[in-house]
Amino acid sequence: MNIMAKSLSFPAYQFQPLINPRYWPLLQRQLLYPYKYPPSHLHRSRLILRNHFPPQCQNPSNPSSPSSTPAHQEEEEQHLEQLKETREALSLFLQEFGVSPEDSVFIASNAPKYANMLVDSVRDLEEWSAWKSGDAGGEEFGELKGFREKVVHMAKVKGDNGKVAFLESIGLNLSSAMNVARYLSKESLPGLIDKVKYMKDIFFTNGDDRILFGKKARRMMMHLSIPIDEDLQQTLSFFEKIEARRGGLDMLGFSDASFRYLVESFPRILSLPIDSHLKPMVQFLESIGISSNRMGNIFLLFPPTILWGAKGIRSRVKAFRNVETVDKSIGKVLVKCPWVLSSGMIENYREILSFFDLEKVPRGSVERAIQSWPHILGCSPGKLKVMVEQFGDLGVRDKKLGQVIATSPQLLLRKPSEFVQVVTFLKDLGFTQDDVGMLLSRCPEIFAASIDNTLRKKIKSLASIGIHEEHLPRVIKKYPEVLVSDFNSTLLPRMKYLMEIGISKRDVAFMVRRFSPLLGYSIDKVLRPKYEFLVQTMEKPVRDVVEYPRYFSHSLEKKIKPRFLVLKRRNIECSLKDMLAKNDEEFNSVFVHSVERMPVKDSPSAD
Repeated sequence: MNIMAKSLSFPAYQFQPLINPRYWPLLQRQLLYPYKYPPSHLHRSRLILRNHFPPQCQNPSNPSSPSSTPAHQEEEEQHLEQLKETREALSLFLQEFGVSPEDSVFIASNAPKYANMLVDSVRDLEEWSAWKSGDAGGEEFGELKGFREKVVHMAKVKGDNGKVAFLESIGLNLSSAMNVARYLSKESLPGLIDKVKYMKDIFFTNGDDRILFGKKARRMMMHLSIPIDEDLQQTLSFFEKIEARRGGLDMLGFSDASFRYLVESFPRILSLPIDSHLKPMVQFLESIGISSNRMGNIFLLFPPTILWGAKGIRSRVKAFRNVETVDKSIGKVLVKCPWVLSSGMIENYREILSFFDLEKVPRGSVERAIQSWPHILGCSPGKLKVMVEQFGDLGVRDKKLGQVIATSPQLLLRKPSEFVQVVTFLKDLGFTQDDVGMLLSRCPEIFAASIDNTLRKKIKSLASIGIHEEHLPRVIKKYPEVLVSDFNSTLLPRMKYLMEIGISKRDVAFMVRRFSPLLGYSIDKVLRPKYEFLVQTMEKPVRDVVEYPRYFSHSLEKKIKPRFLVLKRRNIECSLKDMLAKNDEEFNSVFVHSVERMPVKDSPSAD
C-alpha cells in the first residue's frame, strides 16, 4: 500500500481504496473510449478517480480549502500550455484525414471543449496508467512519451475521426456534436467540410433579405390554423430552438446563429451527397424561378425540403398545383410561403378551391389570391367563411368578391373584429352601408390598414391641407386610394407642384374637394405636360384649372389637343369646361355645326 502511494507521489494517509476492484475495467473503458459512452457516465468516472487521487497542492488538513496561489498559477500555466499543444496536435491529426492546413487550424482553434476533453482524457489515463499498468490499453498508452503523442492517441481511440471537433467548430455544443457525429460514420472529414461550406453558401445570403426570414416565419405561424404534419412539426421545433436564443427568430437568416440548430434538428442533412442530391435540388428550384439568393427562403423556412431532394420537391409541387408540368409561377409562391408544400396545406388547397366554387367566385380570382398571398392555404375554410360572410353583408359577393380577394387576399386572414372596426370607422365619417361596400370593392386595401397608424393619420393629413370632415365622404368616394397613399411621398409633392405653378394652398384644397383624383396623377406624366400645354400653347391662365380641375383627367393627345385645334381654326374662345366636358356629339353640334365630326373618340384615361 505504502509503496504504491509513494510511486504516485501522494501521502499514504490520503489514499483510501474504497472502490471495489471489479469496477476498474469499466472505468478504464470509459476513459479510453468516451465517444462510446454518455458524457454523464464519463463525468462520474472522473469524479470517482479524482476523489481518490486529490491534487498535491490541496491542503490535507482542509480538503475543501483553495489551492495556494503559486501552485494554482503553475497549474493554470501548465493547462494553457497543454491546450496549446493539444490544438497543434489536433490540427496535425486532422490533416492526416486530408483536411487542409487552414481548415485544420480553424477547427482546432474553434473546438475548445473537444480540446479540453482530450486534455482531461490524457490526464485521466496517465493517472490510470500509473495506478493500473499492464491492462489492455494501459501499456500502449504508457509507451507514448510526448504529450502531443498522447493527445493524438486519445483522438484516435475516440473513433470519430475528427468529426466531433469539426462539428463543435461550426457552433454545436460538445454533446450535440457527439450525437450528430453518429449519423456521419460513413462521411469523410474533408467531404463533410466541403458539404457544410456548400450548404452555407446556398442557405445563407449576405443581403438585407436575411433579416426578413424571422418575419416570414412568424407570419406563416400566425396564419396557420389547420392540422400540421410531421414535417411542419419538426420545422416548428427548429424555430423554437432559435427563438430561445438571443435575437430569436430574427437571427434565422444568419449562419453563425442558426446553422448549428439546423444541424441539430435535422442531422441527416450532413449525410446527403452534394452531386447527386443537393445540386440537383438547387438546379430544380432555379428552373422554377427561384434565384440563388432566395434559396434560404425555402431551406431555412422549411428544412424538410432539404431531405426531400429534387424528386420529392417536384412531386409535391405537382400535387399542389394538380398539374403535370411545373411553371415558374410556383417559384414566387414558394419564396413567400414554402409551407404550401406540406401535405396538410396541399390537402387544404383543394378544400379552399371547393369552398370558393360554392361561393361562385371565379377560379382565376382564387388562384391569383393564392399566388399573391399563399398563407391563405394555412387557414381553414371555416375561418375563411367568417370573413366572406362579412364581405357579403356589405354587398360584395360572387365576381365582386373575386375582385376583392384577388386585389387584397390578406383581407381573408384579417380578424373579423378588426374588419368590423374599419367598417364602423368609415360609417362614423359619414359613409352609408352601401358606400362602405363600394369602398371595399374599389379599394380593399383600406380594410387591411390600421385605423390608428394609417387611416386616422391620413384624415389628419387631409385636414392639414384644407380637407375638413364635412368634405371627406365626397373626397374619399371619388378617390378612395387617398386613405392608403403615402402622404409625404405621393400626395404632398403633387400639392407642392400645384402651388409652384401659381395656385394658392386654398385653391389647391378647393380643387381637391371638387376632384380628388387629382392627387393620384403623376407630376411628370400628367400634371406638368398638361400645364405647359395650357399656358404655352393654349395661352390660358393657370386660374382656369382651379375652376375646372378635371382638365387634368382628359387625354392630352386624344382630346385636349384635337379640340383645341378645332376651336383655334374657327377662332372660338371658350372655357375649359365647355371645351372638354361635352362628349363628341355635343361638342360637334355646338362648335362644328353638325357638319364636321371629330375623328377621335372620347377617352377618360389620362396620359
